[in-house]
Amino acid sequence: MQQGKLSAKTLGIILRMQQGEITEHAIYLKIASRVKDTKNRSILTNIADEEQAHCKIWEKYTEKKLKPQKGKVFWYTLLARLFGYTFAIKLMENGEDNAAATYDSIIDEVPEAAKIAEDEKRHEEQLIDLLDEERLQYVGSMVLGLNDALVELTGTLAGLTFALQNTRLIALSGLITGVSATLSMASSEFLSARSEGRSDALKSCVYTGIAYCITVALLVLPYLLFPEAHYLMALITMLITVVLIIFVFTYYVSVAKGLSFKRRFSEMAFISLGVAALSFVVGLLVKQFLGIDI
Repeated sequence: MQQGKLSAKTLGIILRMQQGEITEHAIYLKIASRVKDTKNRSILTNIADEEQAHCKIWEKYTEKKLKPQKGKVFWYTLLARLFGYTFAIKLMENGEDNAAATYDSIIDEVPEAAKIAEDEKRHEEQLIDLLDEERLQYVGSMVLGLNDALVELTGTLAGLTFALQNTRLIALSGLITGVSATLSMASSEFLSARSEGRSDALKSCVYTGIAYCITVALLVLPYLLFPEAHYLMALITMLITVVLIIFVFTYYVSVAKGLSFKRRFSEMAFISLGVAALSFVVGLLVKQFLGIDI
Protein backbone atom coordinates (compact mmCIF):
# COMPACT_ATOMS: atom_id res chain seq x y z
CA MET A 1 0.00 0.00 0.00
CA GLN A 2 1.29 3.44 -0.90
CA GLN A 3 1.43 6.46 1.37
CA GLY A 4 -1.42 8.21 -0.44
CA LYS A 5 -3.85 5.38 0.32
CA LEU A 6 -3.34 5.60 4.06
CA SER A 7 -5.44 7.80 6.30
CA ALA A 8 -3.62 10.69 7.95
CA LYS A 9 -4.14 9.11 11.37
CA THR A 10 -2.68 5.75 10.32
CA LEU A 11 0.27 7.40 8.60
CA GLY A 12 1.03 9.34 11.78
CA ILE A 13 0.93 6.14 13.85
CA ILE A 14 3.23 4.33 11.42
CA LEU A 15 5.71 7.20 11.43
CA ARG A 16 5.86 7.10 15.24
CA MET A 17 6.38 3.34 15.15
CA GLN A 18 9.06 3.63 12.49
CA GLN A 19 10.83 6.25 14.59
CA GLY A 20 10.63 3.99 17.63
CA GLU A 21 11.94 0.95 15.76
CA ILE A 22 14.97 2.71 14.27
CA THR A 23 15.78 4.35 17.62
CA GLU A 24 15.54 1.06 19.51
CA HIS A 25 17.66 -0.61 16.80
CA ALA A 26 20.40 1.94 17.55
CA ILE A 27 19.98 1.52 21.32
CA TYR A 28 20.31 -2.28 21.19
CA LEU A 29 23.39 -2.06 18.96
CA LYS A 30 24.99 0.55 21.22
CA ILE A 31 24.39 -1.54 24.33
CA ALA A 32 25.50 -4.74 22.59
CA SER A 33 28.81 -3.14 21.61
CA ARG A 34 29.69 -2.76 25.31
CA VAL A 35 28.63 -6.25 26.42
CA LYS A 36 31.56 -8.64 26.86
CA ASP A 37 29.55 -11.85 27.24
CA THR A 38 29.18 -13.45 23.78
CA LYS A 39 25.75 -14.99 24.46
CA ASN A 40 24.20 -11.77 25.74
CA ARG A 41 25.78 -9.71 22.96
CA SER A 42 24.33 -12.09 20.37
CA ILE A 43 20.84 -11.82 21.90
CA LEU A 44 20.97 -8.03 21.89
CA THR A 45 22.21 -7.99 18.29
CA ASN A 46 19.37 -10.29 17.23
CA ILE A 47 16.81 -7.97 18.84
CA ALA A 48 18.43 -5.01 17.06
CA ASP A 49 18.11 -6.86 13.75
CA GLU A 50 14.41 -7.47 14.39
CA GLU A 51 13.83 -3.81 15.16
CA GLN A 52 15.57 -2.87 11.90
CA ALA A 53 13.46 -5.39 9.95
CA HIS A 54 10.27 -3.88 11.40
CA CYS A 55 11.52 -0.41 10.52
CA LYS A 56 12.00 -1.44 6.88
CA ILE A 57 8.41 -2.70 6.75
CA TRP A 58 7.12 0.66 7.97
CA GLU A 59 9.41 2.39 5.48
CA LYS A 60 7.45 0.84 2.62
CA TYR A 61 4.32 2.60 3.84
CA THR A 62 5.78 5.98 4.83
CA GLU A 63 8.31 6.18 2.00
CA LYS A 64 10.63 7.99 4.42
CA LYS A 65 13.98 7.18 5.97
CA LEU A 66 14.23 8.26 9.59
CA LYS A 67 17.25 8.60 11.88
CA PRO A 68 17.49 7.44 15.51
CA GLN A 69 16.63 9.96 18.23
CA LYS A 70 20.07 10.77 19.62
CA GLY A 71 18.77 11.96 23.00
CA LYS A 72 16.89 8.71 23.61
CA VAL A 73 19.85 6.60 22.48
CA PHE A 74 22.14 8.51 24.86
CA TRP A 75 19.69 8.23 27.78
CA TYR A 76 19.18 4.45 27.60
CA THR A 77 22.87 3.84 26.93
CA LEU A 78 23.65 5.87 30.07
CA LEU A 79 21.10 3.87 32.10
CA ALA A 80 22.68 0.66 30.82
CA ARG A 81 26.08 1.81 32.05
CA LEU A 82 24.81 2.91 35.47
CA PHE A 83 22.25 0.22 36.28
CA GLY A 84 22.96 -2.58 33.81
CA TYR A 85 21.59 -3.32 30.38
CA THR A 86 18.79 -5.60 31.64
CA PHE A 87 17.29 -2.71 33.61
CA ALA A 88 17.63 -0.26 30.71
CA ILE A 89 16.09 -2.63 28.17
CA LYS A 90 13.18 -3.69 30.34
CA LEU A 91 12.46 -0.08 31.25
CA MET A 92 12.40 0.78 27.54
CA GLU A 93 10.14 -2.16 26.71
CA ASN A 94 7.80 -1.33 29.63
CA GLY A 95 7.09 1.98 27.89
CA GLU A 96 5.43 0.03 25.07
CA ASP A 97 2.65 -1.57 27.12
CA ASN A 98 -0.08 0.10 25.01
CA ALA A 99 1.50 -0.99 21.71
CA ALA A 100 -0.95 -3.87 21.20
CA ALA A 101 -3.93 -1.50 21.04
CA THR A 102 -2.05 0.73 18.62
CA TYR A 103 -1.31 -2.17 16.29
CA ASP A 104 -4.96 -3.29 16.41
CA SER A 105 -6.09 0.17 15.33
CA ILE A 106 -4.19 0.01 12.02
CA ILE A 107 -4.48 -3.67 11.05
CA ASP A 108 -7.34 -2.97 8.61
CA GLU A 109 -5.13 -0.62 6.59
CA VAL A 110 -1.80 -2.30 7.32
CA PRO A 111 -2.18 -6.11 7.51
CA GLU A 112 1.53 -6.60 8.27
CA ALA A 113 0.98 -4.89 11.61
CA ALA A 114 -0.42 -8.16 12.96
CA LYS A 115 2.86 -10.02 12.42
CA ILE A 116 4.94 -7.18 13.83
CA ALA A 117 2.70 -7.06 16.89
CA GLU A 118 3.21 -10.79 17.40
CA ASP A 119 6.97 -10.38 17.15
CA GLU A 120 6.97 -7.52 19.64
CA LYS A 121 4.83 -9.42 22.12
CA ARG A 122 6.38 -12.88 21.87
CA HIS A 123 9.80 -13.17 20.32
CA GLU A 124 11.53 -10.10 21.76
CA GLU A 125 10.23 -10.83 25.28
CA GLN A 126 11.60 -14.36 25.00
CA LEU A 127 14.98 -13.03 23.90
CA ILE A 128 15.11 -10.47 26.72
CA ASP A 129 14.30 -13.18 29.27
CA LEU A 130 17.36 -15.10 28.04
CA LEU A 131 19.67 -12.27 29.12
CA ASP A 132 21.94 -13.39 31.95
CA GLU A 133 23.55 -10.30 33.48
CA GLU A 134 25.97 -10.96 36.33
CA ARG A 135 24.81 -8.17 38.62
CA LEU A 136 21.23 -9.54 38.59
CA GLN A 137 22.49 -12.91 39.79
CA TYR A 138 23.54 -11.19 43.00
CA VAL A 139 20.43 -9.11 43.60
CA GLY A 140 19.62 -11.43 46.51
CA SER A 141 22.96 -10.60 48.12
CA MET A 142 22.42 -6.86 47.56
CA VAL A 143 18.89 -7.06 49.02
CA LEU A 144 20.29 -8.88 52.05
CA GLY A 145 22.93 -6.20 52.63
CA LEU A 146 20.56 -3.32 51.93
CA ASN A 147 17.70 -4.61 54.10
CA ASP A 148 19.94 -5.43 57.03
CA ALA A 149 21.71 -2.06 56.85
CA LEU A 150 18.45 -0.11 56.59
CA VAL A 151 16.76 -1.90 59.47
CA GLU A 152 19.76 -2.11 61.78
CA LEU A 153 21.31 1.30 61.18
CA THR A 154 18.04 3.20 60.93
CA GLY A 155 17.07 1.82 64.32
CA THR A 156 20.52 2.48 65.78
CA LEU A 157 20.71 6.09 64.57
CA ALA A 158 17.15 6.86 65.64
CA GLY A 159 17.83 5.47 69.12
CA LEU A 160 21.13 7.33 69.42
CA THR A 161 19.56 10.60 68.29
CA PHE A 162 17.64 11.13 71.50
CA ALA A 163 20.09 9.25 73.68
CA LEU A 164 23.05 11.44 72.66
CA GLN A 165 21.44 14.57 71.14
CA ASN A 166 24.69 15.51 69.39
CA THR A 167 25.15 14.95 65.66
CA ARG A 168 28.92 14.38 65.93
CA LEU A 169 28.59 11.74 68.66
CA ILE A 170 25.73 10.09 66.76
CA ALA A 171 27.78 10.04 63.53
CA LEU A 172 30.78 8.58 65.36
CA SER A 173 28.70 5.83 66.96
CA GLY A 174 26.86 5.19 63.70
CA LEU A 175 30.08 4.87 61.69
CA ILE A 176 31.66 2.47 64.20
CA THR A 177 28.48 0.38 64.26
CA GLY A 178 28.11 0.54 60.49
CA VAL A 179 31.69 -0.47 59.64
CA SER A 180 31.58 -3.35 62.13
CA ALA A 181 28.20 -4.50 60.81
CA THR A 182 29.44 -4.28 57.18
CA LEU A 183 32.38 -6.56 57.90
CA SER A 184 30.18 -8.91 59.93
CA MET A 185 27.47 -9.13 57.25
CA ALA A 186 29.97 -9.60 54.40
CA SER A 187 31.89 -12.33 56.21
CA SER A 188 28.64 -14.08 57.21
CA GLU A 189 27.50 -14.08 53.57
CA PHE A 190 30.89 -15.51 52.52
CA LEU A 191 30.75 -18.31 55.10
CA SER A 192 27.12 -19.06 54.25
CA ALA A 193 27.88 -19.31 50.52
CA ARG A 194 30.96 -21.48 51.18
CA SER A 195 28.97 -23.83 53.41
CA GLU A 196 26.52 -24.29 50.52
CA GLY A 197 29.41 -25.24 48.26
CA ARG A 198 28.99 -22.19 45.99
CA SER A 199 31.98 -21.18 43.88
CA ASP A 200 30.88 -17.52 43.84
CA ALA A 201 31.13 -17.03 47.60
CA LEU A 202 33.60 -14.15 47.30
CA LYS A 203 31.52 -12.24 44.73
CA SER A 204 28.37 -12.73 46.79
CA CYS A 205 30.22 -11.43 49.84
CA VAL A 206 31.49 -8.38 47.91
CA TYR A 207 28.03 -7.44 46.58
CA THR A 208 26.54 -7.76 50.08
CA GLY A 209 29.33 -5.68 51.63
CA ILE A 210 29.13 -2.94 48.98
CA ALA A 211 25.35 -2.59 49.39
CA TYR A 212 25.74 -2.40 53.17
CA CYS A 213 28.65 0.05 53.05
CA ILE A 214 26.91 2.48 50.67
CA THR A 215 23.79 2.42 52.83
CA VAL A 216 25.81 3.14 55.98
CA ALA A 217 27.52 6.12 54.33
CA LEU A 218 24.24 7.63 53.09
CA LEU A 219 22.47 7.26 56.45
CA VAL A 220 25.31 8.68 58.55
CA LEU A 221 25.97 11.59 56.16
CA PRO A 222 23.16 13.88 57.49
CA TYR A 223 24.69 13.75 60.99
CA LEU A 224 28.00 14.91 59.55
CA LEU A 225 26.43 17.76 57.59
CA PHE A 226 24.21 19.33 60.27
CA PRO A 227 25.55 21.31 63.28
CA GLU A 228 25.86 19.43 66.57
CA ALA A 229 22.64 20.80 68.09
CA HIS A 230 20.48 20.11 65.01
CA TYR A 231 20.09 16.39 65.69
CA LEU A 232 16.35 16.40 64.91
CA MET A 233 16.93 17.83 61.43
CA ALA A 234 19.61 15.22 60.87
CA LEU A 235 17.16 12.51 61.97
CA ILE A 236 14.44 13.75 59.61
CA THR A 237 16.92 13.95 56.72
CA MET A 238 18.14 10.44 57.51
CA LEU A 239 14.58 9.07 57.43
CA ILE A 240 13.91 10.79 54.11
CA THR A 241 17.13 9.24 52.80
CA VAL A 242 15.90 5.82 53.94
CA VAL A 243 12.66 6.22 51.97
CA LEU A 244 14.58 7.39 48.87
CA ILE A 245 17.00 4.45 49.06
CA ILE A 246 14.11 2.02 49.38
CA PHE A 247 12.29 3.70 46.48
CA VAL A 248 15.27 3.67 44.10
CA PHE A 249 16.41 0.12 44.88
CA THR A 250 12.88 -1.32 44.87
CA TYR A 251 12.17 0.35 41.53
CA TYR A 252 15.40 -1.04 40.09
CA VAL A 253 14.68 -4.61 41.23
CA SER A 254 11.01 -4.39 40.18
CA VAL A 255 11.90 -3.32 36.63
CA ALA A 256 14.94 -5.60 36.19
CA LYS A 257 13.26 -8.72 37.57
CA GLY A 258 9.62 -7.95 36.72
CA LEU A 259 8.37 -7.88 40.33
CA SER A 260 5.64 -5.87 42.06
CA PHE A 261 6.98 -2.42 43.02
CA LYS A 262 4.16 -1.28 45.33
CA ARG A 263 4.16 -4.34 47.59
CA ARG A 264 7.94 -4.55 47.96
CA PHE A 265 8.29 -0.81 48.60
CA SER A 266 5.54 -0.84 51.24
CA GLU A 267 7.08 -3.80 53.06
CA MET A 268 10.59 -2.37 53.20
CA ALA A 269 9.44 1.14 54.15
CA PHE A 270 7.11 -0.13 56.87
CA ILE A 271 9.77 -2.36 58.46
CA SER A 272 12.59 0.21 58.34
CA LEU A 273 10.53 3.17 59.57
CA GLY A 274 8.75 1.00 62.15
CA VAL A 275 12.06 -0.13 63.65
CA ALA A 276 13.29 3.48 63.59
CA ALA A 277 10.21 4.69 65.49
CA LEU A 278 10.55 1.93 68.09
CA SER A 279 14.28 2.58 68.53
CA PHE A 280 13.60 6.30 68.84
CA VAL A 281 11.28 5.64 71.78
CA VAL A 282 13.75 3.18 73.34
CA GLY A 283 16.53 5.77 73.13
CA LEU A 284 14.32 8.35 74.81
CA LEU A 285 13.33 5.94 77.61
CA VAL A 286 16.91 4.79 78.22
CA LYS A 287 18.09 8.37 78.51
CA GLN A 288 15.22 9.19 80.88
CA PHE A 289 15.47 6.16 83.20
CA LEU A 290 19.27 6.00 83.36
CA GLY A 291 19.47 9.73 83.94
CA ILE A 292 22.29 10.13 81.42
CA ASP A 293 22.81 13.66 80.08
CA ILE A 294 25.55 14.19 77.51
